[in-house]
Amino acid sequence: MVRMLHRIGWIGLTVVGALMVFAVASDLTADRRTGLPSDHAGTFTRLAGEPFAALHSASPGVARYTTTLEVGYALHELTFAALFLAIVLIPLRRRESWAWFACWAVMIANVGYAATFGRHDPAILGRSLGAAIAVPVLLLLCAPAVIGRAGSPAPAQAVS
Repeated sequence: MVRMLHRIGWIGLTVVGALMVFAVASDLTADRRTGLPSDHAGTFTRLAGEPFAALHSASPGVARYTTTLEVGYALHELTFAALFLAIVLIPLRRRESWAWFACWAVMIANVGYAATFGRHDPAILGRSLGAAIAVPVLLLLCAPAVIGRAGSPAPAQAVS
C-alpha cells in the first residue's frame, strides 16, 4: 500500500511539474507574440487601469519594460519548475527523504502566485490554487514511503 501511494504521489507530482514547465513555455511564447501572456491580461488591466494594448499604444517604452519583466519572471519560473521536476523525477522517485522536503519549497511560488496574480483574476486564482492544493496532497501521499526511510536501521538478517 505504501508503495502504491508513493507511486500515485510521484506520478501526480511529475504531472504538476510538467504542467509548470508547459505554463512557462506558453507564457514565453505569448510574451514574444503579444508582449503579455493572455492569462495575465486581466490582472494587468485591474492593476494598471487599462488594457495592455492601450499601454502599448500610449507608451511603448513602458510596455517593452513590462514585457521584459514578464520574460524575466517566466525564466525564473522555468528555473524553479525545472529544478522541481528534476528533484521529483530522480531522488524523490528513489524515495530520498531530502528530496521530499525540498519539494515543499515550490509552495512558496505556488502560494505567492495565487496571492499576487490570482487575487486579481479569478481564472488565474483557480489554476494557481490547483497547484497549491495538489502539491501538498501528493507529497503527503509520498510521505509514508519516504519519511520512515531516513535513518531507519536495516532489517535484521536471519541467522542460520
